[in-house]
Amino acid sequence: MSFTQFDFHPMITAGVQACNYETPTPIQEKAIPAILNGRDILGLAQTGTGKTAAFVLPILQRLLNGPRGKVRTLIVAPTRELAEQIHTDITKLGRHTGIKSVSIYGGVSKLPQIKKLKEGVDIVVACPGRLLDHLSDKTFNLAKVEHLVLDEADHMFDMGFLPVIRRILKALPSERQTLLFSATMPAEIRHLAEEILNNPVRVQIAHSQPTASVSQVLFSVEQDRKTSLLRNIMANTEMAATLIFTRTKYRALSLARHLEKAGYAATSLQGNLSQQKRQKALNGFKCGEFKILVATDIAARGIDVSGISHVINYDVPDTVEAFTHRIGRTGRASRTGEAFTFASRDDRKIISMIEQSMGKKMSRGTNLNLPTETSDIIAIDERPARKATTWQNKPKKKVNPTERGNGRPASRNASPRVAEKQEQTPARHSKPGNRQKRRNRAATMDSGAGKLFLNT
Repeated sequence: MSFTQFDFHPMITAGVQACNYETPTPIQEKAIPAILNGRDILGLAQTGTGKTAAFVLPILQRLLNGPRGKVRTLIVAPTRELAEQIHTDITKLGRHTGIKSVSIYGGVSKLPQIKKLKEGVDIVVACPGRLLDHLSDKTFNLAKVEHLVLDEADHMFDMGFLPVIRRILKALPSERQTLLFSATMPAEIRHLAEEILNNPVRVQIAHSQPTASVSQVLFSVEQDRKTSLLRNIMANTEMAATLIFTRTKYRALSLARHLEKAGYAATSLQGNLSQQKRQKALNGFKCGEFKILVATDIAARGIDVSGISHVINYDVPDTVEAFTHRIGRTGRASRTGEAFTFASRDDRKIISMIEQSMGKKMSRGTNLNLPTETSDIIAIDERPARKATTWQNKPKKKVNPTERGNGRPASRNASPRVAEKQEQTPARHSKPGNRQKRRNRAATMDSGAGKLFLNT
């Protein structure tokens, strides 16, 4: 089976050949004919299955007929990297068609985006937040949209974008073709699909399991020995491009710096980087300048780098779905890959869930006599605590009991003159204690009794 069966326009076929696509993947084989026929799609497929081309190619075919320079297709993606990757694929596959695309996301200036939109585009690939900004500013409108694609819808839900998506949907024509792709189907996404899809074709490609072309090894290792294990594996394993996942942004940055100091060509991709630095890191990884990319789950969405030989879970993710997404970064396009997972005693429950989902146990790796890692990377879970503010650092002023005037200390922030005045306050202003009150009453009674005796 080849792409010739889809009977694409010669200009699109030229783009397919330029990308060296020969045999359609299962999702492409099932989704492309339905999209060409104008059907809505509910696609359940993990990353690395070829789903981007599965919706880009038929949309390009349908856009060849009709007006140009108006936004006729809207593709919504959860992260900047994924939006940019989809835009790049559109540019490559549609290079001979004259169809124009633009990517829209935050972290960069709006002005170049506005300029491209005013020049006229056919496809907008956008992240929800920045797209809503443009719609609020009336930079452009979605009145002519014929095709809507929601890619990685489950991840958009995880990031809290579902209310924004609903606002965007209100700006779209009711008559349109809608394609929704998701690796998992939580209840919220299922409800959304039922609302916006019209008699959809369901395309499901092994969405709950990592690809079979990836061999997996599990290492039982505690936190303070993970870096030693990592360096041991890297020193004894032939690796090409390697993607390492951590749970936090700070750990990704610290681990990348640690590896760089050890002589590895490593960089990090995490949310604290500016868009320019994120793109530089990703481009460097793609072109081979960096052999190792240390990333968080959110930052790694949209990474489509061919030739990733290894994925290393330095930290085990919180969900089975996140694990599936991570492992899917290697073994793409029918290639083989290896995945190593570092698990501590605290990870037993999630590891059990992952293996239950896969229907088999991962191979167990053997740990050598690894030394405890003394560098700062292992001991750190999060960014170090901030120093206390100035007033918190200031030692409390001790009050000398001999300097008390009327039983009260001088005000902590009072000037010397005020403190001196407080110290000179006469003692008669102080309130007498209970014992003194009893003595006063007794003296009064004695005085009264004396007067009564003298008057008799």
